[in-house]
Amino acid sequence: MKTVEFHFDFGSPNAYLSHLVIPEIEQRTGARFDYVPVLLGGVFKATGNRSPAETLAGIRNKPDYEQLEMHRFIRRHGITKFQRNPFFPVNTLMAMRGAVAAARLDCFASYVDAVFGHMWAEPKKMDDATVYRAALLQSGLDAERISALIQTPEIKQALLESTERSVARGTFGSPTFFIGDEMWFGKDRLRDVEEALATAEDARTG
Repeated sequence: MKTVEFHFDFGSPNAYLSHLVIPEIEQRTGARFDYVPVLLGGVFKATGNRSPAETLAGIRNKPDYEQLEMHRFIRRHGITKFQRNPFFPVNTLMAMRGAVAAARLDCFASYVDAVFGHMWAEPKKMDDATVYRAALLQSGLDAERISALIQTPEIKQALLESTERSVARGTFGSPTFFIGDEMWFGKDRLRDVEEALATAEDARTG
């Protein structure tokens, strides 16, 4: 089975939109997407990059076009559960450490679904510890165990190392995708990712 690495941060709306589309691609291609938590703030610091909210500020026309492309993507894939988070930008350190902790507790997939939903489907201020724990409880997750684990040096170090490895491979933002050493950035490159999967399959069977 071909594997695609999906390097993500919950704070990216484009990572969330990618997350909603990934099951369709897995079904069509038979590939599996392996979710890799990275801290976007750490990625930005390591690469000198900044968020689009900063880089597009004061630029005429381009921000409007970026919004148009997002709406096109949403329409193309029939996405109905997406709202702008009124608390954006949200500090995702707690949530991303929580993803690492959830993997240790064997509830990673449920955690990712839940936190993405609480960020972008029913937006909340997920960098508020009280709001964060309540959201996890609402989703049937063990909020106390996850909240305790994210305070441990092991979990903190694991997220740091995951972020550093991602940057070393070429990551500068989220979402980023890898098939082997080949990298694609952005939700709009998912078509190229799928094409690469199909090409690899054709080469294998041909």
